[in-house]
Amino acid sequence: MAVPTFVDRVRLHVSAGRGGHGVASVHREKFKPLGGPDGGNGGPGGSVILRVDPDVTTLIDYHHSPKRKATNGGQGAGGHRNGAHGEDLVLPVPDGTVVTDAQGNVLADLVGPGTELVIAEGGRGGLGNAALASAKRKAPGFALLGEPGEEREIGLELKVVADVGLVGFPSAGKSSLIAAISRARPKIADYPFTTLVPNLGVVRAGDVTFTVADVPGLIEGAAEGRGLGHEFLRHIERCAALVHVLDSASVEPGRNPVDDLEIIEAELARYGGLEDRPRLVALNKIDVPDGRDIAEMTIDDLRARGYRVFPISAVSGEGTRELIFAMAALVTAARVERPAVESKRIVLRPSAVGAVGAEFEITQTQDGYVVRGDKPERWVRQTDFGNEEAVGYLADRLNRLGIEDRLVQLGAEEGDAVIIGPADNAVVFDFRPSIQAGAEMLGRRGEDQRFYEERPAAGRRRAIQEGWEERAEGEARADVARRVGASPVSYEIGSGDDPDLFDLSEDDPGAEE
Repeated sequence: MAVPTFVDRVRLHVSAGRGGHGVASVHREKFKPLGGPDGGNGGPGGSVILRVDPDVTTLIDYHHSPKRKATNGGQGAGGHRNGAHGEDLVLPVPDGTVVTDAQGNVLADLVGPGTELVIAEGGRGGLGNAALASAKRKAPGFALLGEPGEEREIGLELKVVADVGLVGFPSAGKSSLIAAISRARPKIADYPFTTLVPNLGVVRAGDVTFTVADVPGLIEGAAEGRGLGHEFLRHIERCAALVHVLDSASVEPGRNPVDDLEIIEAELARYGGLEDRPRLVALNKIDVPDGRDIAEMTIDDLRARGYRVFPISAVSGEGTRELIFAMAALVTAARVERPAVESKRIVLRPSAVGAVGAEFEITQTQDGYVVRGDKPERWVRQTDFGNEEAVGYLADRLNRLGIEDRLVQLGAEEGDAVIIGPADNAVVFDFRPSIQAGAEMLGRRGEDQRFYEERPAAGRRRAIQEGWEERAEGEARADVARRVGASPVSYEIGSGDDPDLFDLSEDDPGAEE
C-alpha cells in the first residue's frame, strides 16, 4: 500500500485535559487539632489548540495519528497547595486550513501565520475546601471535582494559500511552467494525470515575491467528479489571479487552445466563486513548430475575448519573463486591495442554553423535568455524590439559582424526577422541596456543624444571649452567664472564655438568621 505524502483532508478526534480535583484537608499541628481547612484547588486541564505554521504544508501527520489528547490538571493537596496546570497541546496546521465540526459546519478558517483556534478547552480544576470556606461554613468537609475537558470530532480541510493558480488540461505543461519559473521540482512526464497533488512554487519578479500553485487533472466534467479536478479545485479559491495554461501542440484529435479554454472556464463556472478573479492566458509549447503556428493562429481570437495572452515555452523559457511580471502586477494590485492578515486567537464557546440572559431552562417531558444551563450542569459535574455534605452544598447552590422555585411554579410535586444535564450524561434527582439535603450532622443545607459541636463556647454564648434580654438593671454579662449556668468554672480574663468578651455574631452559625 502506497504511503501518501500529501493529505489535504482528515478527520481528527481531540480531547482536552480534565481538571484536577480539589482536596478536603484540615491543618493540624501540636495543640491545634483543628487548625482550619487548607485543601488546595485542582489545576485546570490543558487545551487543544490549532496553530497556523508556515512550515507545515500537509495534514499527513493527522492522517496517521487521528486522535490527540492534552494532559490533565494536577490534583490539589493540603497546605494550600494547588495542582499543576495541564499542558496545552498545540497542533500545527498549514496556512489556509478550514476547520469543520462532525456535521460539516465550518467552525473557523485559519489564515495567517500564528493564527490560533482553541478547538477543545481544558476542564476547570475543582476548588479545595479552603476556597469553599465562609463565615457560615468554616470547616467544609468536602471539595469540588475537576471538570472533564471538551471532546470534539472535527474535520480539517486544506485550501492552499497561493497568489496565482494555474489551471488547464492534463499535460498542458503546468508542472513544467512551475519548474521553469521557480525552484519547485514537481514530477513531469508525457502522460496525463502525472501530477496527483497540487504543486507550489515561489516566484520572484523584481521586488515582488509570490506563490504559484497548479490544480492537477482538470478535464471536462471535473466539477461533477471526473478526473482529479474535483479533489483540488478548492485549492484555487484563495488565489488572487488565475492563469490558463493552454497546450498549443496537442496531438489529440479535436483539441485546440480555444476549445480547451472554454471547457475549463465552464468547469470553473460550475464550481463557482471564481468569477471575480483576473485571468491571464499562457499559450505553452511554442518551442514545437506546430505549437508556434497554432499559437499565432489563435492569439488574436483569445485577445478578442478580453484575455491578455502570452506565448511561452516552459522548456526553453521563451516568454516566461513577460508572464512572470504580468502575474506580479496582478498580485500587487490584489495585495493593495486586500487588508493585511493579522494573527488572532479564536476560542470556541458553546452556545447558551435557553433564552438570552437566562441562567437555566426547565422543560417538562415524559421522564420528568429537564434542567439545562451552563451553571447547573457545571455544578453537577463538580459534585462528589459520595459525600453528603457536597450534595447539600449542591442543593443550596441550585436553590439560590432559583431552580426549586421555578419547579414549584411549573407544578412539580415531591417525588417527581428532576433531570440535570444532556440526555447522554444526565443526573436524576427526586424533587424534595425545602428539605435539608445533607446528613443529620448538617444544619442548613451545605453547612458543616462538626466545627461547632467541638466548641462548647458557642452553646454558652447562645444561652447568654437569650438571658441577656431578661437581665436586671445593673446586671453585667458575667452575671447573666452565672445566672443561666453558662459561665465556665474558671477562665482567664481576656481569653476566649471570658463572658464579657463574647461576641455572638463571630461564631454562632444561627446569629445572622
